[in-house]
Amino acid sequence: MTGTAVGPTRIAGSEAAAPPRRRSALLLAVLVVLTAATLVLGYANKARCTGPEFDAQGRSAPDYENRKDRDVCYSDIQHLWLGRDINEHVFPYVDGGIDANGMLTGGTVEYPVLTGMIMWLAALGAHTDAGFLLASALIMAPFGLATGWLLGRLSRWRALLWALGPPLVLYAFHNWDLPVVACAVGAVWVVHGLRGSRSLVWRGNVAALLLGLGFALKLYPGAFVLPLALYVLTRGEDRVPGSRLDWWGAVRVAGTAVLTAVVVNLPFAIAGFPGWKASFTFQELRKVDFTTNSFWFWGFRPDSDPSNIGFQDLVSWLSPVLVLASFLVAAALGLWRMRRVGSYPWVAVSAAMLCGFLLLHKVHSPQYTLWLLPFFVLLRVPWGVVAGYLAADAVMGIGIFRWLYDVRAGANLEITQGLAAQAVAVGVWGRAALLVALFVLFLRVPPTFELRPEDREGPVPEGPPTVAAAPAA
Repeated sequence: MTGTAVGPTRIAGSEAAAPPRRRSALLLAVLVVLTAATLVLGYANKARCTGPEFDAQGRSAPDYENRKDRDVCYSDIQHLWLGRDINEHVFPYVDGGIDANGMLTGGTVEYPVLTGMIMWLAALGAHTDAGFLLASALIMAPFGLATGWLLGRLSRWRALLWALGPPLVLYAFHNWDLPVVACAVGAVWVVHGLRGSRSLVWRGNVAALLLGLGFALKLYPGAFVLPLALYVLTRGEDRVPGSRLDWWGAVRVAGTAVLTAVVVNLPFAIAGFPGWKASFTFQELRKVDFTTNSFWFWGFRPDSDPSNIGFQDLVSWLSPVLVLASFLVAAALGLWRMRRVGSYPWVAVSAAMLCGFLLLHKVHSPQYTLWLLPFFVLLRVPWGVVAGYLAADAVMGIGIFRWLYDVRAGANLEITQGLAAQAVAVGVWGRAALLVALFVLFLRVPPTFELRPEDREGPVPEGPPTVAAAPAA
């Protein structure tokens, strides 16, 4: 009798599970298709600056220097076709360096080594800046699609914010940021969305590996290793008040991230240490000026003029100190929050740390919004706050290029005057105020994904996160 009862039960269960699986597959397919469409728009937006003619070095003509800002189609990808020996297909870092004027030489680029490798690969078959932009877009587009898929697995329809968000049109191919965003989101998915019965330490180590690769792409995911290690240290969702801390697990997670970053960087450091080091030196020497889009420039006029060496030296050490202090504050607040929610909120702490960096770093490039956008999906930030931030970012991201055109064309004798300059100021200050608010808000709102990974076929429904009850001590 028992045997005859089991068969129908399994069939009924399979039939009941089939529709949710089909809905999940449909959801993910829609998200990927919409992300692809938005990426095409993002490429078309930047490709407006290419051609129709090209000079002997492959630079778009005519009048590239004016129209890149005037037509708001500038991208670092197209622009850096010249000036870093990319057009000469020179292998990066090995024979490079930095001169006394702070200019990079010999193929060194101002980005970590994995981004440098993407740039080199994209340039191999290119002979113009248009070809370089297209090849870079083709290499990076799969990372943007993967990010949309992973966010859909974690947070369902809220991932439409990534798939259809204005930042993807404005910045997807502004710089080489899609791979590093995919690494950061992938780390969250490994910890909280990976199916199966893998242990927390195993998942933490895989996530740490992804964060280490992210460090070798654009540095910032390396900061997330601290909250991830604290999550493992306090045993994540298995935490029981008064239980032992998993020191060995946390050390393994931190060690995996460090080892990954070292293994990736070491060959370049050995092959050409001056060129490898120059990529970091270039960022250290960069001054606060009208191209950095940060409150350091706008908030301290006229002292923030690049000719004021005292101010520039002050910001060079004060900015990183304040960034590190914000990291520690966010990590400490995460420990306080853990007492209320039951587990260490490492994703929320990572988001708050990123806010600290974006606010206090002396440079705020427009495409950094792509770094923050996934956290609007992963954490239940009110839609009004999200809309406000994206609006301020769009005002700044569009206004900055019209303003640069005015400044370089000599339209404004005082660079802080004019409609475009006011748009940039509104964007910079509006974004700065929202970053302060988000630093606090990220640590208070719940996640949009299930905290404990389960062996399931599709993404969980959007709703209040579920936390499994802790076992008895």
